[in-house]
This record gives sequence, structure tokens and C-alpha cells, in this order.
Amino acid sequence: MAAPEPEIPGPLSATLSARAGEVECPAFALRRATRAGADPDDAAPIVLARGEGTRVVDVDGNAYLDLVAGFGSVLLGHGHPALRRALHAQIDTLVQGLGDVYASDVKVALLEQLAALHPSVGAQVLLTQSGADAVGAAQKTATLATGRHGLLAFDGAYHGLAHGPLAACGFKASFREPFAPELSPLVQFCPYPGIRGASLDASLSLVRETLRAGTIGAVLVEPIAGRGGCVVPPAGFLRDLGTLAREAGALLVADEVWTGFGRSGAWLRSVAEGVVPDIVCLGKGLGGGVPISACIASREAMAGWARGEAIHTSTHAGAPLGCSAALAVLEVLRAEDLVPRAHDLGQAAVAAFRERLDHPLVREVRGAGLMLGVELDSARTALRISRELLRRGHLVITGGIDGATLTLTPPLTVTAGELDGFAEALARSLDAA
Repeated sequence: MAAPEPEIPGPLSATLSARAGEVECPAFALRRATRAGADPDDAAPIVLARGEGTRVVDVDGNAYLDLVAGFGSVLLGHGHPALRRALHAQIDTLVQGLGDVYASDVKVALLEQLAALHPSVGAQVLLTQSGADAVGAAQKTATLATGRHGLLAFDGAYHGLAHGPLAACGFKASFREPFAPELSPLVQFCPYPGIRGASLDASLSLVRETLRAGTIGAVLVEPIAGRGGCVVPPAGFLRDLGTLAREAGALLVADEVWTGFGRSGAWLRSVAEGVVPDIVCLGKGLGGGVPISACIASREAMAGWARGEAIHTSTHAGAPLGCSAALAVLEVLRAEDLVPRAHDLGQAAVAAFRERLDHPLVREVRGAGLMLGVELDSARTALRISRELLRRGHLVITGGIDGATLTLTPPLTVTAGELDGFAEALARSLDAA
């Protein structure tokens, strides 16, 4: 006799979700209600209780293969021994330092390792707390370096929701509109190849035209459009973009918050695509789930901070716990060869998914490394399928500018067998739809 299907969400998840709705900012409950309106089967969310490796368990005891990994931040999986050891040791040694006044030893070690990731000689680092914070630091760095306040960003882009990055948010205009009077009016958007049918030539042509005015100080780009649906631009896009920016006297800022550290199959996706960005933004996986981010720039780009008294810092920027976590992540990535492994595993997964998921509801399978998107025919279908996948023990989220893409960013420790199991569960879910 087959075991009964689990109740998703279970009673404890439903209770805790209701309690959260009473005391949490109402924006999140409204978002859930809107999603439920789009799909009546999209009920209250599960509430997570613990994680181990590539699995998470909710408060009702239901276990799931975690194909989200904290929006891509839990790079090594849940509870990796090396990360746990590093955090425990740091707690026993020094929890907080004095930021940019008196650095900690682990901060110095991390600065050196991050600077070495940038392909230019003598690169320098500004440690920050979140992806949006790193992008904001990059925007300021570009302004100081060029003396220009104009910014070129892309349709479908998501760089975080702090005021600086929010002005460059091409993912949803509705994210910007309530705060428009407070945001920079000097951001101009160009089409991102592959989003809303934009071609490489059309995108670069408008970029060239926009840069011609000489007011743009920074070109801000995701090497792969993450929240936009894991859209991989055509080969040559980043290289040509860098050339156009350099010719116009603007700096190229690569937002590698999502793509960096092996997530896209390379340490830095932009560098793997043949471009040397002036500034790189890193975050998410850098701390393995612990908040820390970084803005890394060439020495020439960073030199603007040495003129005048401008500064970008905060209480927890470069805190010892985050730095210790980041050092452990970097060590494990190298020791376990997780970056090339992600590249190879991702290539194989895309090929296998395309063969296994030949279905009328599937528009496209795409991605690089372990940053994968399965675009379905509609947002409603994607919500329904993601809920069905939960019942089958697989945790995914939806993304893309129209919400129709199942976005997969599992821990880099995920196995080929686990990805095969997901493909089988998705195929069965599609057949049952």
C-alpha cells in the first residue's frame, strides 16, 4: 500500500505562517495572497526548521531536496563541516571587530584572497554586507572614478532593493515606482539579449547610442540575468560591452553576486567570458549562507576613494564572523574542486533536462554551471508545478520577468543523481498538470 501524500503545507507550517502574517511587514503576506490569487493551489508557505547537506526539513517533518539553497547563497550545502568549524572557532575567538578603524586578522586575510580574484594587478576590495550593498559601493566607486553620475543598466536586471541599486532595477518597474522621486533620474536602460526577445545586435546598438552622450560613468550588468530567469546572453556580449564602455570612458561593473564563486561554472563569469571588468560585485555564496559581500575594483577605479573624505562602511561590514565564513568557503571550493565540478555538472544537467523535459508546457531549458532555468508556458503553470514539486519532495522557486521560470540554484555539492531525480519529478509533475 502506497504511503499517503504529505500535506503541504502541514499544520505547523500553516499555523506559523499565520502567526508571521500578524507581526511581519504586510508586503510579504500581500505577495503571497497575490500569488494565491493567480493560482488557488498556491497555498500558505512551508516553514523550514533545519537543513543538512542538500536537504531541508520543514516544521512538520517533510523533507525536500533544496534546489534553491538560500537563493543561491548556501554554496556548500547546509552545515558543511568546514564552515561549521570556522564559525565555531571564530565565535570562541572574536565575534566583532572595529571595521575600518581596527581590522581583524581574518579581515586582512580575506581582503588579500578576494583581491587576488580580480584579473588586474593591485586590485583593491571594499567589504560590504549584502549584494545590494556591494552594488551601491560599486556605483559610488564608479562616480568617484569618472566624475559622472549617469548609469547604464539593463531590462530584466535585479541588483537589490537599496536606493542606489533600486534605481537600476529593470526587473519590475513596480519595485521602483513608489520611490521614484527619491531615486537617481540618471539611469538609462538598454535591452538585455534574450529578455523580451532582444537580440545581441539590438542591445549593443542601443548601448553604443546611450554611451555616445558621454554622461554615463558606469555600465552595470549581470553576466547571467539571475532573477530575470537565468538568461545566458550570447557569447561575446560581455566582451563587446566592456569594449564599448572603455571607449566611452565608462567603467564596466559586473554584478557577480549570483554568478560568482562557481555558481555559473566559473570563479567569475565575466572573466571566463573574456572581459576584465573594472569593478566586480560579489555576495550570496561568498559567506556560504552567512551575510557578507564585496566590491572589488582595479586600483585605478578604486583610487577615487583616496580623494576627499567620502566613505562607504557600516557596523558589520568586514565583521570577523563573515570573513571567517568566507575564508572557509574559498578553501572548500578549491579543496573540493567545486568550481569546475559545477561547470561540468551543469552542462550535463542542461543536456539531460532538455532531453527528459520535451513537453508542451516547457518553453526552454537554459543556464550555466548550477544556475539553471526551466521556463514554462506561464506563471500560473510555474506556480502550480512548483507546488506539485514540493509534494514530491523538491524545493524550487519561480523567477523570470513573467514569473514563468523554475529557477534552480542548488548547493554546489548536489549530485548528478539528485538532479536526475528532480528531472524525473518535474516530468511527472508536468504530465499530471
